[in-house]
Amino acid sequence: MNGTDAGGAHWSFWAIAVVGLLFNLMGCANFLSQMNAETVASMPEAYRAIVESRPAWATGAFAIAVFGGALGGVLLLLRRSAAYPVFIASLVGAAGAQIPFLGMAGFPTEALAGGMMQLIVGAFLVWYAKRAERMGWVS
Repeated sequence: MNGTDAGGAHWSFWAIAVVGLLFNLMGCANFLSQMNAETVASMPEAYRAIVESRPAWATGAFAIAVFGGALGGVLLLLRRSAAYPVFIASLVGAAGAQIPFLGMAGFPTEALAGGMMQLIVGAFLVWYAKRAERMGWVS
């Protein structure tokens, strides 16, 4: 047995696609919670300062990152090659969303780790979507 299904995709393709989609759906939930004034008011001061000081363009980049990543995850599960450019847009959005916070004094370590995780997972999903194309798992 070679680990592929009847359509030719390796079992790991499905696992990675599902985990990538779930990761980005959690990002969508995070974004939506940050758009809720009551939720923001209940955040610790350091996080509230980040959300409230973020420029509108960075909020837009954050939205592109997470909603684009979720769309890319759906496209990957549907085995569509369009997942690759959508994941690229998501990664660019993730990078753009981090720009205002570079060198910010008092930036919480957890928030920095979250931003780095977003970039790492985003870069991996770009690479993996291209690999899936080369392997013939998406069309």
